[in-house]
Amino acid sequence: MKFGVLVFPGSNCDHDAYHALKHVHGIETKFIWHKETSLGDVDAVIVPGGFSYGDYLRSGAIARFSPVMEAVSGFANKGGPVLGICNGFQILLEARLLPGTLMANEHLRFSCKYVYLSCENRDTPFTGNIPENRLLHIPIAHGDGNYFAEDEVLKRLEDQNQIVFRYCDASGERTRIANPNGSIAHIAGICNEKRNVVGMMPHPERAVESHIGSDDGRYIFDSAISYLSALV
Repeated sequence: MKFGVLVFPGSNCDHDAYHALKHVHGIETKFIWHKETSLGDVDAVIVPGGFSYGDYLRSGAIARFSPVMEAVSGFANKGGPVLGICNGFQILLEARLLPGTLMANEHLRFSCKYVYLSCENRDTPFTGNIPENRLLHIPIAHGDGNYFAEDEVLKRLEDQNQIVFRYCDASGERTRIANPNGSIAHIAGICNEKRNVVGMMPHPERAVESHIGSDDGRYIFDSAISYLSALV
């Protein structure tokens, strides 16, 4: 089993994702430079957070044209598991591998803090091991995390159970205060119709060791490892 972590100019969470997989979970992991045209022999892809190309023009807008993204699209279209985290989520939206868009936070400030998430869909490669009714305590760090979708798209996401994570408070209530960026319907993460592509704004790779605040992010990577193990 091998994971690939993409690296764009400006990525700053690629090493965090590598550490979470390689050193915490003990899984073979390799970096994939954005100019590569092939993913090689990886079984899952992580599109990490950061500020690809300085987030010029619009977050993720330039990275979507990197040569490696054509390979990621081909991999995803064949059912390969792909997880986009923060800027990686923005890139997947720009590449149209996921629907909707991410706008500036409603309060127009960068937010860096822990949030609570409810898991709404455990039928993805990245959520199958999250216990029922377990809220995840995971940090965010973004200025453009305000998810938006037109009414028709939002209805389709709801009807097809493509909303994977929602922001909530410590008791699981979806309140305005618990929503850190104004995302429509408190959305923190979604998946595609096939369930194999997931995008989320919070950073599970920054929450895999309890001594730095939380290890709830391990559920995300444990789920992917279990999913791939079951395919062998």
